[in-house]
Amino acid sequence: MLTDEDLAVWIAGLDDLFARVAGRFTRVEPRRRARAYVRGLLAPLAGKNGWTLAEAAGDATPDGMQRLLNAATWDTDGVRDDVRAYAMEHLGERDGVLVVDETGFLKKGTRSAGVQRQYSGTAGRIENCQLGVFLAYATSKGRTLIDRELYLPKSWTGDRERCRQACVPDEVEFATKTILAQHMLARALDAGVPAAWVTADEAYGKDYKFRIWLEARRISYVVAVARNQTIPATAGTSRADLLAAQAPEDAWKRRSCGDGAKGPRLFDWAVASLPVYEDTTPPGWARWLLVRRSLTPNSKGELELAYYLCCAPKGTTDDDLIRVAGARWAVEECFQTAKNEVGLDHYQVRRYDAWYRHITLAMLAHTYLAVTSAIAPKALAAASFQSRLARSSVSWHT
Repeated sequence: MLTDEDLAVWIAGLDDLFARVAGRFTRVEPRRRARAYVRGLLAPLAGKNGWTLAEAAGDATPDGMQRLLNAATWDTDGVRDDVRAYAMEHLGERDGVLVVDETGFLKKGTRSAGVQRQYSGTAGRIENCQLGVFLAYATSKGRTLIDRELYLPKSWTGDRERCRQACVPDEVEFATKTILAQHMLARALDAGVPAAWVTADEAYGKDYKFRIWLEARRISYVVAVARNQTIPATAGTSRADLLAAQAPEDAWKRRSCGDGAKGPRLFDWAVASLPVYEDTTPPGWARWLLVRRSLTPNSKGELELAYYLCCAPKGTTDDDLIRVAGARWAVEECFQTAKNEVGLDHYQVRRYDAWYRHITLAMLAHTYLAVTSAIAPKALAAASFQSRLARSSVSWHT
């Protein structure tokens, strides 16, 4: 049963987190406003926009909340760094996994920074939207979002006047989503985030420059690739699907790659050792092709396959690779909870800097929930935080 003492502990945790970021605000008013903003993001509100957040804070108009995002002086990237440090302190483990992925934010009109008709995995089709590239951190203790970048298509970076109208700094140039991912990974690694692995979907895994960059940073990876991905083999090159077709039946092992909503996520897996690239592969490291096979046929009567390129120190086990491949789902869970619980996609801003400010405060709220869930007693963690807050306002391995 939840007690007032339990509730006080949760609120004290939020106070401690805000004490950590207090120095990023030069004045009292925006600091208090930011705390109210985050409390609103954590509250059980149907929609978390300027009006509803203002009402939850007891304000008659949304002017204060809008000023926090659009005009107030505070160090947005500094808050991001503090959130990352907070996650490291409470969720950090040496074998943590850094997960790169993107999510779409559906928008109307053409004035929101970075908006255009483009493919959104969130919608599963081409839509008028913004795309944010995110970095998640996952360990056995929990998972959360620790960094973010707004993707600006060439239709934006090639029109500097349009950029200025959306307050995009003149020095911001076009960068691919893979380059944005590298920027975030570099910040995490330079900050000492305890992580042994990087994983990403095939939009990033197919980019050989991205894989080489990871090897240069001496960070192990398991990245998805397409079925037609060119793979080095002993006798030249082949395709991922053609190599998988050569796997003997005793190469397949049934393993769980982590628990899902319905229990262990079971698949059949096969791992093949690949030749190393002497000019890029770190000394003492090896390469593998990892293949995942579904247990039941699809509508066409076929067992679906997924493919991953892997690079890590020699001695890495098949189970290690499978675990990291499964960790990629952590970022999808983060997107779902951040959008549903703390309003990651509820913003109504057009400016480039305002997007970063809302997203950063939503990440702070999301990380607070992840950390609190990790350290709270089981009975307390099982209940809804929102209800509590409402009370207070080619050699196959065989």
